[in-house]
Amino acid sequence: MNPGEFDAIVGGYHGDPFAVLGPHRVEDGWVVRAFLPQAAQAVLLLEGGGRAPMDRLHPGGIYGAQIAREPGRYLLELSLHRGGTEIIEDPYRFGLLLSDFDVYLHAEGTHYEAWRTMGAHLVEIDGVHGCRFAVWAPNAEAVCAAGSFNQWDPHRHPMRRREGGIWELFLPGVRQGDIYKFFVRSKIFGVSEMKCDPYAFAAETPPLTASMVWQLGQYSWNDGAWMDSRARTNWLERPVSCYEVHLESWMKTPEGEPLTYRELAQHLVSYVKRLGFTHIELMPMMEHPYAGSWGYQVTGYYAPTARFGTPDDFKFFVDQCHQQGIGVIVDWVPGHFPKDAHGLARFDGAACYEYEDPRLGEHQEWGTLIFNYARNEVRNFLISNALFWLKEYHIDGLRVDAVASILYLDYGRKDGEWVPNKYGGNENLEAISFLRKFNEEAHKVPGAITIAEESTSFAGVSHPVYSGGLGFTMKWNMGWMHDMFGYFRADPLFRKFRHSQITFSLLYAFTENFLLPISHDEVVHGKASLIAKMPGDEWQRFANVRAFLGYMYGHPGKKLLFMGCELGQYEEWNWQGQLRWDLLQYDFHRKLQDFVRELNAFYASDPTLYEVDFHWNGFDWLDFQDVDSSVISFLRWSKNRRDFTVWVCNFTPVVRRSYRIGVPEPGVYHEVLNTDWERFGGSGVRNDGELWTDRVEMHGRRQSLPLTLPPLAVAVYRRAGG
Repeated sequence: MNPGEFDAIVGGYHGDPFAVLGPHRVEDGWVVRAFLPQAAQAVLLLEGGGRAPMDRLHPGGIYGAQIAREPGRYLLELSLHRGGTEIIEDPYRFGLLLSDFDVYLHAEGTHYEAWRTMGAHLVEIDGVHGCRFAVWAPNAEAVCAAGSFNQWDPHRHPMRRREGGIWELFLPGVRQGDIYKFFVRSKIFGVSEMKCDPYAFAAETPPLTASMVWQLGQYSWNDGAWMDSRARTNWLERPVSCYEVHLESWMKTPEGEPLTYRELAQHLVSYVKRLGFTHIELMPMMEHPYAGSWGYQVTGYYAPTARFGTPDDFKFFVDQCHQQGIGVIVDWVPGHFPKDAHGLARFDGAACYEYEDPRLGEHQEWGTLIFNYARNEVRNFLISNALFWLKEYHIDGLRVDAVASILYLDYGRKDGEWVPNKYGGNENLEAISFLRKFNEEAHKVPGAITIAEESTSFAGVSHPVYSGGLGFTMKWNMGWMHDMFGYFRADPLFRKFRHSQITFSLLYAFTENFLLPISHDEVVHGKASLIAKMPGDEWQRFANVRAFLGYMYGHPGKKLLFMGCELGQYEEWNWQGQLRWDLLQYDFHRKLQDFVRELNAFYASDPTLYEVDFHWNGFDWLDFQDVDSSVISFLRWSKNRRDFTVWVCNFTPVVRRSYRIGVPEPGVYHEVLNTDWERFGGSGVRNDGELWTDRVEMHGRRQSLPLTLPPLAVAVYRRAGG
C-alpha cells in the first residue's frame, strides 16, 4: 500500500476510503486495515474465535493485520489512549448501502421520495444496529461523518463515493438523538466546511446548528378518519377559512416562553376550532437559524424546528388538528435559502444547490441564494421535500412562498443585473418546469392542495398543467388585498372617488382559483395592523373592520386571516412578543372576536359562499354603480340555482332608509347576517322579521326589497324556503 494513501486517510482528503480500509484480499491471504486515531493498540477479533494483533501502519492511527483466511464478521478490540478498552464494529467491512437504481434515480432527478435513501437512517445491517448516512456533494474531494459518536473528529469516518456524487457510510452503534454534521472537503482549493445534513429529520435547538439522528416511523397516527375524508374532498367546492399563525408569537407562557408543539395542540387547536376556521396555516416551521426571518430562511428543509419540540411532537400537533376537523397548511420556501455556513450555500465548496452566476443565483435584496432549478438533483431535493411533508407529516397543503421571485429572472433586479432566458425573455423556464412538476406530484397525494403566493399577472397559475398552467390549486389574490386596503384607508366621505377599488376585482375574479389573503406581510413594517388601517373614531374603526371582513367573506374566493386581526389589535405584529390577549377584557375587542367566530360559522354553513367560488355562475352583481352612496349589492349562488343570498354593503357611516334592492325571486326574506348587530359592537340598525318583496322593478329584477341599510356595514338576506 502506498504510504501516501495512508496520509490521505489521516489528512481527510482520500476520496475512496474503502480502497484502503476494511478487509482486502492479498496474495497470501487477507488484510484488514482500520483508521483508529483514538486507539493506542488494536486487535482483530475473528468470527468463530481467534485474535490477531494489529500493527500500527501510520502514526496517525492506521492499523492493519494480515491473516490467512477471510475474516468474516470480525470485531475490533481497542486499547484507548484515555485508558480502558472498547470493542467496536468496523464500518468499512460493510458493502454498498444504496442500490444502483436509487443512485440512478437521484441523478436523473426522479427519486421523489429521496428522504427514504438520503440523510441519516437507523437501520440494521448484517445483524448490526447503526445509522446509514448518505449525502450529495458532487464537487467534494472527501466527505466524513462527524458527531457526538466520534468526538466530532472530522477525519475518522470518511465516506464512500458513489456515482453522481453521493457519499454513503454505515456507522454501527449510532442511536436516535445523536448529533452530527458532514465534514466536506472540496476539490476547489481544498476548502473544508462542517455542513448540516440537507435531509436531516431533526436538528439541535438554535442557536446550535447540528443535525440530529431521528427515526420517523415511531409515531402512531390517529387521524385516519380525517385522511380518508380528505382524499374524497374537493376543496375548491368546500369552505376554506385559514387562520395564519406564527407559532413563536401566538401565545407565550407566563414566563415569556413560546408554547411547545404539544401545548399548541391543546391551546391553539381548541382556539381555532372555537372560532370556526377550517384550516391553520403555519408560517414556516422548518428549521431556521434566525427567528427574525420568521422561518423564511430555511436551513433544515426536512426538520420541524426544535424550538417547540421534537418531530413526533409536531406530528402530535398535526394529529390533534385533524382529530378536531382542522386542516394544516404550511408555508414552503423553494425559492431561496440563506448563506449560513452550515447550510446549503456552496455545500461542497462550489455552487451545488444554487446557480453559480450571481445574476441567477442570488437575491440581493434578501441576501439569500436561489435554487438551481435546472439541476436534476436540486429539483429532486425540493419535490421530495414537498412530498415529505404531505406524506410523512400528513400536511394538507403547501402555500408556496414568493412564487413571483421563482418565475422571473429579473425579479428585484435592475437592467444588466439579470440574464435573459434562451428566447430573450424574463421568465425562468427551468423554474416554471419545476413548479409544474412539483404540482403534478403534490396532487397525486389524495386531497392535498397547493397555494401560490404570486403577486403578478402571470397567466394560469392555478390552471392545470395539461392546459398550460402551473398547476396550483389556488393563488393568493394580492390585487384584491391591495385595492381593499386602499379603499378602506380612505375617509368614508371620499370613498366614492375610490369606488372602483372594491369592484375591480370582479373583472378578473374567475381567471384563477383565488384565495383572499390578509396575511402577516400586511401588518408589519409600518403598514399598520388591520384595525389601525381604518379611519375614524374607535366605533368607526371597529365597524370598518367588520364591514371589511363581511365583504371579504361574501366576495368569491377562499379566505385567510392573520392571527391577531380577530382581536382588533392596534399594534403591528411583533414576532418577539405575543398577541394582545389582554384586549379581550374590553367590549369592542371581545365582540370583534365573537363576530369573526359567527362569520366563520355562517360561511361554513352556507353553500352559496363556497360551492361556486371560481365561476360567474356563483356571483351576480345587483348594483355596483351607486358611487355617491358607496353602496354595492350582489348575489351569491350555490350549485342549486334556487339557493342564493343577497349581499348589501354600505361603506359610509350613514343610515340609508327605504333603500331598494332587486332580488331574483318573490317572497319573504330574512336578515341572516348583519355586521352592525349590537352583539358585534354595532349600532343595532337592522331589518327584523319578515321582509316581503314588492312588484317594483329594480336592478333588472321584477321584484325588490325596501331595506334600511346599517352604517359601515354588510348585511345578508336569504329567501324563506330558499
